[in-house]
Amino acid sequence: MRSRPLGRGGPQVSEVGIGCNNFGARIDADAARAVVDAALDHGVTLFDTADIYGGGESERFLGRALRGRRDRVLIATKFGMAMPGTDPAQARGAPLYIRAAVEASLRRLDVEVIDLYQIHCPDPQTPIAETLATLHELVAAGTVRFIGCSNFFPWQIADAQWIARSAALTGFVAAQDEYSLLRRDAEAERLPALDHFGLGLLPYFPLAHGLLTGKYRRGIPPPAGTRLGRRPGGGGLLTPDAFDRVEGLERFAAARDLSMLQVAIGSLLSRPVVSSVIAGATSPEQVAANADALTWRPTAQDWAELDGITAPPA
Repeated sequence: MRSRPLGRGGPQVSEVGIGCNNFGARIDADAARAVVDAALDHGVTLFDTADIYGGGESERFLGRALRGRRDRVLIATKFGMAMPGTDPAQARGAPLYIRAAVEASLRRLDVEVIDLYQIHCPDPQTPIAETLATLHELVAAGTVRFIGCSNFFPWQIADAQWIARSAALTGFVAAQDEYSLLRRDAEAERLPALDHFGLGLLPYFPLAHGLLTGKYRRGIPPPAGTRLGRRPGGGGLLTPDAFDRVEGLERFAAARDLSMLQVAIGSLLSRPVVSSVIAGATSPEQVAANADALTWRPTAQDWAELDGITAPPA
């Protein structure tokens, strides 16, 4: 397992991270520990969770699984989406909310400091300057080491970084956004913005909700228990266009004796702005497969072919 810097000025992180959104939702504490154990065995150092995952159970399960091994990992968590049973209209980028949220996450994770604290989505009710000022106070107090954002538009990233620099506040070192070979719209503006402002990208859904694993086949109902199998109609993602591109990628992989995971993860890691690919896992076997997918990077010729297969229509 190789590592990369998380943006300019951030810590080193493993090229593949573990997304813990399944903890407390699809898998219990024992299964979560097995995933964490396997990740550590494969050299994974980045574990990403959020206060809303599993209604808070994801943070609790992760904290328990890492007990006694905290110094080996970087823990990333997020705030800013409505917790179960709370007012969805609450201003979740406001100072009082952030201070309460970070204390709750620290308790659930059973840690004294959060390595990467990310705002999960923009808060339209709170000026970003107020949010950044509060996060800066957390960094200054040693409660949080680094900060990041998720699901921000490129202009919001630019606005936040400009405000941070102008006001001598801590800026974001990372952005977590959806990016995969089937969802490449981030390449138009987001990736250039992140590169310009020195943020590392942490792609989520790198396997396009499982479409890039090969488990879904054209004309066949999605397997029971899978992510898209639990959604009516596959969540609208199992379209003829999607299968055209998936089948094109399968031919691309087969011609090079590669797995679909190698193509899906290796292609993203060929982008210099990508710091670590966040991949969810529900079993040690999935962890091993994700870690083993790091051995391939596309050439310029490969990318030319990938563009022909996966580039969205103009």
